[in-house]
Amino acid sequence: MSSKYSFVIPFMNEEDVLPLLIKRLRRVIDDLDASAEVIFVDDGSKDKSAAIIAKAINANPEMKLIRLSRNFGHQIAVTAGLNKASGEAIIIMDADLQDPPEVVHELIASWKEGNEIVHAQRNRRQGETWFKKKSAMVFYSILKRLSSIDIPRDVGDFRLIDAKVLNAFRQMPERDRFLRGMFSWVGFKQSIVRFDRDEREAGVTKYPLGKMMKLAIDGLVGFSDAPLRLALWMGVLVSVGAISYGLYILIIAMFTDQLVAGWASTVVILSFLSGMNLLISGVIGLYVGRIHNEAKQRPLYFVLEEVEAVIPTPKGKRAHVKG
Repeated sequence: MSSKYSFVIPFMNEEDVLPLLIKRLRRVIDDLDASAEVIFVDDGSKDKSAAIIAKAINANPEMKLIRLSRNFGHQIAVTAGLNKASGEAIIIMDADLQDPPEVVHELIASWKEGNEIVHAQRNRRQGETWFKKKSAMVFYSILKRLSSIDIPRDVGDFRLIDAKVLNAFRQMPERDRFLRGMFSWVGFKQSIVRFDRDEREAGVTKYPLGKMMKLAIDGLVGFSDAPLRLALWMGVLVSVGAISYGLYILIIAMFTDQLVAGWASTVVILSFLSGMNLLISGVIGLYVGRIHNEAKQRPLYFVLEEVEAVIPTPKGKRAHVKG
């Protein structure tokens, strides 16, 4: 029998924080008004994280574990969990407890009011560096200006979605995923619940600068053609500048004797034009690269195994492994 609520929780190398997460999640589930399933997605952990979840399944039959064959990335891991979810309302949250499980009650309350997507928006971001806070602020400001859809500021992947939203999401096959943009793009009735984001309970962030940059590029390229339009106008501007400079040189040569032969101006102009050419080619290359990824039509991920609890037998309850 399907559950009313589905939790989707991706993780990678979170052995230090998972026991506390399970304890707090257990209290939240016990307070719900209906049954729930919890889908943990192991995105290629190298520590004991998967073993901790597999052990917890024996005492918590509503929990399930999906182990991916390698690290496919956070957005793909969330997608793997969503493809498994069967609830009427699906809650997406991270395993590091920066997304407090207790906020789920507020998300559900908003859902019951008729909202089909409930975003959890951060009031404060405790434990994060000045650079991360400022870079996030700049990113959301740029994305809001350039994107054709309204992506809420200071919203990560912590949210609740209705089953009908999940069905719409499953029809979106793109490979380079930016989930917060995808959920904003699908429409439906949306609302926001504000919360204070806690410090990480244990371990280290799984989103270093390199991954943050990639996610930002996926968001900009995936939900805006502004970089292409910017490249076009920069090309036009440079061309107008070059023509204007050429006319200036022509006038100097025809009506004065002040034209001095030299290499400096030539080198500067050639360097500038070459740089512009590389910049515009790079922008176009980002879009061509995404087309290339889509054209390959590879699966988004592969599952190594699935671990679920089974109905107790006379010999006792045990974990069931599939795959």
